[in-house]
Amino acid sequence: MSRRISILGATGSVGTATLDLVSRAEPGTFQLVALTAHSNVAALAELARTYLPEIAVIGDAGLANALEDALAGTGIATAAGPEALVDAAARPVDYTMAAIVGSAGLRPAAAALQNGSILALANKECLVCAGDYFMDLAQQRGARILPVDSEHNAIFQAIYPGHDKHIRRIILTASGGPFRDWPVERMKGVSRADALAHPVWSMGDKISIDSATLMNKGLEVIEACRLFGLPSEQVDIVVHRQSVIHGLVEYIDGSVLAQLGSPDMRIPIASTLAWPERMETPAEPLDLAALSQLDFEAPDDTRFPALRIARDALLAGEGATSGLNAANEVAVGAFLADQIGFLDIPDLVADCLEEMDRNAMLPKRFSGIEDALEVDRLARDIVARRMTGIPA
Repeated sequence: MSRRISILGATGSVGTATLDLVSRAEPGTFQLVALTAHSNVAALAELARTYLPEIAVIGDAGLANALEDALAGTGIATAAGPEALVDAAARPVDYTMAAIVGSAGLRPAAAALQNGSILALANKECLVCAGDYFMDLAQQRGARILPVDSEHNAIFQAIYPGHDKHIRRIILTASGGPFRDWPVERMKGVSRADALAHPVWSMGDKISIDSATLMNKGLEVIEACRLFGLPSEQVDIVVHRQSVIHGLVEYIDGSVLAQLGSPDMRIPIASTLAWPERMETPAEPLDLAALSQLDFEAPDDTRFPALRIARDALLAGEGATSGLNAANEVAVGAFLADQIGFLDIPDLVADCLEEMDRNAMLPKRFSGIEDALEVDRLARDIVARRMTGIPA
């Protein structure tokens, strides 16, 4: 196998994990075409010097000269700005890792799909904000979207080829976050440090807070429904504290297939990077005897209303899920900045969606990326306005 690849969001945790796997592969297995980052010039330049892509792109247009200077004499082309990210994503490759965080990743990911190749999707927003559009575009261009999130990747691996029509339901697992045993009264006083202390995974701040509110599972339900073409009632969530089983598929004959593995993102990344083959990873082997037992319980959507809010948004369509995502991002950012309380996060999201629905701002389907970005902008403005009435 020899595969030309681009990594969008190369300096983040998924991007660096992907490059770690590339460095462990046999020489010539992967050829780097493009590496991109948002604003970390030093990290991007270091990666570019190590992996020698054809081009390195920084998303902040004001950092063009800094990147050019950092890579002077290497022969690596450089570019900067949002349009340069889209142009880099559109370069012909066999595989693109889409790991740009947030709505900024929508246009580059859509450009990558135009190649008709593999898009490894680590950006939630593509499916949450405009999933119907992305799935339709992939079908039109003959592209293949492979999920990188551990849960969706697990489902992808557990779906027996050609047996999609025999699926009764899929089950996404959740660690439950740091407050899975806390009563609501105690959750009112949650601090930033409390919420960032995830019991299993080591993640960035935003996803850690989403895990604490269980909004991450709500978003994953939306992703799963759009990625696998299933209605909401066929996608369940179960709290699984050990985070060893990442996803399960139940078939109509009663068989349940599960994907298990250590909590190491290099496992799902490797499954997309080598697909349809397999490649070795340095992930710690799973020791079932040492685990001794696996626990499961139903999630509590009374203490964690984000689950219900997300499912309601899914039923309302792309406008609602795009608004949900944007409102949640703003609310989480405000919590991390100590501007609002932990329980204010889902309340702000729900209030935002109610206002947007009242004012007919939530279309059922989008005709393109710009529609999604407009709903995203409106939702952010509404949440920012509503936050002025919340005491810090």
